[in-house]
Amino acid sequence: MKPIRVLIIDDSALVRKMMSEMLGADPAIEVVATAPDPIIAEVKIRQLRPDVLTLDVEMPRMDGLTFLEKLMSEQPMPVLMVSSLTARGAEVTFKALELGAVDFISKPGSDLSRTFNQQAADIVSKVKAAAGAKPRLRPPSAGTIKVTPRLNADAVLPKPGYLKNLPSAGRLLAIGASAGGTEAIRVLLEQMPPDAPPIVITQHIPAAFSGPFAERMDRCSAMRVFEAKNTQPILPGHAYIAPGGQHLLVMRDGARLVCRLHDGPPVSRHKPSVDVLFRSVAVSAGGQAIGAILTGMGDDGAQGLKELRDTGSPTLAQDEASSVVWGMPGAAWKLGAAMELIPIERMASRLLQLASTGPAQVRAGGGR
Repeated sequence: MKPIRVLIIDDSALVRKMMSEMLGADPAIEVVATAPDPIIAEVKIRQLRPDVLTLDVEMPRMDGLTFLEKLMSEQPMPVLMVSSLTARGAEVTFKALELGAVDFISKPGSDLSRTFNQQAADIVSKVKAAAGAKPRLRPPSAGTIKVTPRLNADAVLPKPGYLKNLPSAGRLLAIGASAGGTEAIRVLLEQMPPDAPPIVITQHIPAAFSGPFAERMDRCSAMRVFEAKNTQPILPGHAYIAPGGQHLLVMRDGARLVCRLHDGPPVSRHKPSVDVLFRSVAVSAGGQAIGAILTGMGDDGAQGLKELRDTGSPTLAQDEASSVVWGMPGAAWKLGAAMELIPIERMASRLLQLASTGPAQVRAGGGR
């Protein structure tokens, strides 16, 4: 009996690798190829004629729903949707099924290895079931739901010319993270002394969890750690974590810095967004800040970190070896936004070392 030939379409190299290993471990399945976006996938479909596609929703150049509708109107074949959006947005899931997808698999938001391993039997079973499906040709729909447009930080905080000769409010550390970030932030905060420079943090996290997460970090760290509140002054020895579902901005109130919460649209598909935090820090603190981007999926924060670096701020990214997912830090490094790659175990000491150095003394080396 011939194995089921599968083509995996996902913009995450890590997801492509893990899905390939998981499905390839079953003798009844052969992963014939992977593709990072639908444009490349179209060529491979024509060349390889797979039996089943696994298709991400959120991808560059063409989103998964648009590609699914196009595929089903031209060359229908069994498709499994694989995306974190299928867990968050029932409307997207139902629309994918309406457009002809056989079933869907929820992509975990964190701890990919453990969660995917737990789902392996279910995913393999769904691929085998999909191979027996006979999708029908469907005319293009006039009312297809598109994935929400990807907005940048301009949607919350338009980029002005950066202010020169800002009055010093002291050093400020700005941190961004996503998948794997809760543990990375814990490691960092545990190593911070009680008189460390103030830290503002955006971690992709649901609203119900940001408060308990801040309380847990407060118990772990010698610093005082809070879920940020609107107009809260930013003080040394304190760390401020963005509430889930709201953007955290750093703004000027005279010579001091304060937290501002913003209920604008998702940026880089996230709310809170690291890009928004970093841009606000670039505008309000300029070269007096230090930025660091930690483990996480996607590329939120890469452009914001570049904006920070452009003001003269030192910028760091967590290295690949210590990252759970080297998406966000990897994107920042490739963009030239990060000056150095640092293991999470040394991130706190490097941030403190840079904070003890005057802005004019930091040399913008490293990066790409």
